Amino acid sequence: MSNFISAVKTFAADENGVTAIEYGLIAALIGVAVAATAKTLGGDLSDLFSDISAKVNGTA
Repeated sequence: MSNFISAVKTFAADENGVTAIEYGLIAALIGVAVAATAKTLGGDLSDLFSDISAKVNGTA
């Protein structure tokens, strides 16, 4: 019984899995932020590059 309690205490004190989950959540949040930014700025950037292209080609 002592070994079981010792094993449970060791398992509860191990933080390696928790750290991996935290890093996974941070990466997911960064991915969501990048996707939202790309969606928001995508149309504006497309318009900007179209204007630049038109000016370079002399059609503006």
